[in-house]
Amino acid sequence: MFVESWIDNIASDKPVLIAGPTASGKSILAMHIAETAGGIIINADALQVFSNWRVLSARPSVEEERRAKHVLYGHVNGQTNYSVGHWLRDIAPHLMCQERPIIVGGTGLYFSALTKGLVDIPTIPQHFKNLSETRWKAEGLQPLIDELDDETTDSIDIQNPRRVLRAWQVKHYTGKSITAWQKETPTPLLDQRKCTAIVISSPTEWLNRRIAKRFEQMISLGALEEAQENLQLLPLNVPSLKAIGAAELMACIKGELSLAAAVEKATIATRQFAKRQRTWFRNNMKEWRRYSINF
Repeated sequence: MFVESWIDNIASDKPVLIAGPTASGKSILAMHIAETAGGIIINADALQVFSNWRVLSARPSVEEERRAKHVLYGHVNGQTNYSVGHWLRDIAPHLMCQERPIIVGGTGLYFSALTKGLVDIPTIPQHFKNLSETRWKAEGLQPLIDELDDETTDSIDIQNPRRVLRAWQVKHYTGKSITAWQKETPTPLLDQRKCTAIVISSPTEWLNRRIAKRFEQMISLGALEEAQENLQLLPLNVPSLKAIGAAELMACIKGELSLAAAVEKATIATRQFAKRQRTWFRNNMKEWRRYSINF
């Protein structure tokens, strides 16, 4: 399966970073490295941290956890508002132990914060976000852009509404521009140059077939029952409910969709999510080594 010889000859004293879209085989590669070269597998997926989604988030199986040590999987209650800042605090102790870390996941922001540092911008209240959204819809982007400083407008994509809204929210809620906050970024926990950094890059058609097959397997493994158990969380609007396929399966349980329709919609949503991940990795991980899994 792993035909590229460099995979089996990576330095045993360097941390390994493995990023890639959902269903691309990241966990298989991490397990291969752990079993052949040693190391502790550390989760870098924002949904696999939650205890309430084992099947739907494709967390490692109990058998896989027996074969190699895994940490930061399912360690957070599903009712918790868990952020990248929490994850950085949780991973820090594991980077100081004697076991070589093999950090694997599909959340690009986790890897970015780990290797570039995290700007500790205060949380913007929802009512303030709503204000910027309302102004954007009523006035357009330009008035919001005009209220930003020149350094910020030069550094962000002002054609991207989300970038503009975020910059406006930060400046007007905190009183300090987003570029000023970024200049205060702390030293990252890991130096990427001292790691083996891999991005899984597999053919799109192959990945789409694998996504469809995996979702069918999730149903057989109890994903629908898992969604039933999580219905109680709906009023909370917590991050764990963003699990891909959760909304569709819950709609099926409530009689709003047939199971076949729910599976189809969830599979499409997963493909769209994988596409966004690939775009993010392509734009933000240009120095990482590309590796294709195709089996």
